[in-house]
Amino acid sequence: MNKKQRRKLILEVVNNQIGANNPPETKQTLGRLIAEGFSKAEAKDMIACVVLSEMFDMLKGEEVYNEQRYVAALNKLPDMPED
Repeated sequence: MNKKQRRKLILEVVNNQIGANNPPETKQTLGRLIAEGFSKAEAKDMIACVVLSEMFDMLKGEEVYNEQRYVAALNKLPDMPED
């Protein structure tokens, strides 16, 4: 899988969260970032970074999805998640 395909898959996760309104904070974050002056594409890219960060945390720590941690990272945008 190349970089373009990976990006498409992560953005699909973001779009699915927005479409399903699950968690609702994803859609709220999109609206907030757009209201702050970011384009829709920029906002989705930022949310995608949070998705990737949560996935990385799950893999490195062999943990389950932590919605509280995920939502906290969304609320910090446009500040990016820390490594």
